[in-house]
Amino acid sequence: MPRPIIGIISNHHVINDEYCVQAAGLINIAAVADVAGGLPLLVPAEPDKVHLSDLLEHCAGFVFTGGRANVHPEEYGEEETPAHGAFDRKRDAVTLPLIRALVERGQPFLGICRGFQEVNVAMGGSLYPEIRDLPGRDNHRMPPDGTLEEKFALRHDVTFTKDGVFHRLMGRQSVPTNTLHGQGIKAPGPRVVVDGHAPDGTPEAIYIDGAPGFSLSVQWHPEWNAQADPVSRPLFDAFGAACRDWADGKRARPMLKTA
Repeated sequence: MPRPIIGIISNHHVINDEYCVQAAGLINIAAVADVAGGLPLLVPAEPDKVHLSDLLEHCAGFVFTGGRANVHPEEYGEEETPAHGAFDRKRDAVTLPLIRALVERGQPFLGICRGFQEVNVAMGGSLYPEIRDLPGRDNHRMPPDGTLEEKFALRHDVTFTKDGVFHRLMGRQSVPTNTLHGQGIKAPGPRVVVDGHAPDGTPEAIYIDGAPGFSLSVQWHPEWNAQADPVSRPLFDAFGAACRDWADGKRARPMLKTA
């Protein structure tokens, strides 16, 4: 049986200050191919080049990756400020309607970092422009120096709701994760369930209430060392199983049920 096609949302980059490309990290591609068991397909964040109907028809599921550009605050009804950083309005135009369509159809998706934030915004939630500026919050940004291994090192625990979706998936209520983000959830969307928090209260794990299919998202980067990491692997395993079910007869695989 052929592997299910899994779309990986890419990001805009400029090589040598002049050559524009759409790219996704190899660690995202490896996690999809080697752990989720899918055929990775890079989806350019170019709304005039890709059509929602084509994406929904040809891909069994999607990974909404991290990225340096942030969701534009106009998407959640706020004014742009310098604290909001750089934006990618083209990616917003691709991902936000795609997420809403996936939720409605029960088609699987996994949100990571910016993707986690996109899911919240797509479902009517809002974001803080800079978590580290909030009273009592930690600095969740990527360390400025060090090797990639040091930047993606485990830096804090995430504690899940007892007997919730993530607790049941991981088999334990608290897990160690990396952290490489500046923004974070301010107000969850009406159907967004925050199922895990960092020690400082920052939301780190969400799913969509009532979604008929796999709709998990995390604020950390599980694609790093996904094949060996005991937290990342079950997440991509479950996502891959949901994608295979969707490809085999277009059936939605419900998330793990809470008690």
